[in-house]
Amino acid sequence: MTDTIIYKICTAEEWADAERQGTFTGSPVDIADGFIHFSTAQQARETARRHFAGKTGLVLVAIDTQKLSAEIRWEESRGGDLFPHLYTPLPTAAAIEVIPLPLENGVHVFPDSLR
Repeated sequence: MTDTIIYKICTAEEWADAERQGTFTGSPVDIADGFIHFSTAQQARETARRHFAGKTGLVLVAIDTQKLSAEIRWEESRGGDLFPHLYTPLPTAAAIEVIPLPLENGVHVFPDSLR
């Protein structure tokens, strides 16, 4: 895959904790699965709809994969799409933007720039 920017949806609290520690070890589902789940720009809205419906206090963290020393694995998941996964802790220094994901009429509002 060629996407160099990938996205992680998590709670603002989880990300704030990670920033204090310098690494993000994952949300509970990531820890249970043994890797950190990410989405591409095209996958993020559906990920939010399926896995974070109605949840408040979320952020969308943009990650520059070129700032990672570990390799992103692109693995088949939903509908045969390839999703980016990281099998090591995520250094928060790889984050290039942290965007709040507010709810509007029960749907998360994504920035227009995310296409």
